[in-house]
Amino acid sequence: MLDTLIEACVDSVESATQAQAGGARRVELCAALSEGGTTPSLGTIALARERLGVGLFVLIRPRGGDFRYSPEEYETMVRDVTVARDAGADGIVLGALTPDGQVDRDGVRRLLDAAGPLPVTFHRAFDASRDLDEALDVLLGLGVQRVLTSGGEATALEGIPALTRLVRRAAGRLGILAGGGIDESNARQIVRETGVREIHLRGTRPRLSTMKHRNARLILGKPVVADDGTRLVTDAGRVRAVVNLLAET
Repeated sequence: MLDTLIEACVDSVESATQAQAGGARRVELCAALSEGGTTPSLGTIALARERLGVGLFVLIRPRGGDFRYSPEEYETMVRDVTVARDAGADGIVLGALTPDGQVDRDGVRRLLDAAGPLPVTFHRAFDASRDLDEALDVLLGLGVQRVLTSGGEATALEGIPALTRLVRRAAGRLGILAGGGIDESNARQIVRETGVREIHLRGTRPRLSTMKHRNARLILGKPVVADDGTRLVTDAGRVRAVVNLLAET
């Protein structure tokens, strides 16, 4: 198992350098991991590139929630892919589905074209697809180099049977990157039983703020929606209601 590649999922330059110090050979750089990850800022990508000597893959995801994207969101992702590539990313992480849970061939192909020669990982939108085997075949045809997956289950440990099947189906033509709840308690078992050569993990530990002053009445974080099938979107009607209300006074 010494040749197993560890990829760390990180949301800051500090976490990226800690992952590197711990022996990770690649990082997936994200923002907003509480929402499953979104695209990090250009500044974060650029500084991570300066500080890291290991592989730097950048997540391209314009928002949390589902993986069905609008034309505006695709345009945003194309631009973000270009920014990440120009900032020195070694690879791109992306994913998109159709409303019926298939890989969005046209959308993914457009993003692959933007990535150019960079290798691409299809993220856990794969686990939200309607048929993992079908999705794997489509991604093989598109030329994606790697799939991040828990085998369609909540965790990779629960997905061991599916991960094993996917590794056999891919037959080395595409990398299966196991992810989802992997840590020091289960990594060995997952690698041994599935045959994956790469695993994806967070490896985090809570850290208290160093702020000496804190306003206990102030909580800027908002409640996360119950599931990925629902997301919060600004409503023009609600904004207009306040505009009209203030205009009347």
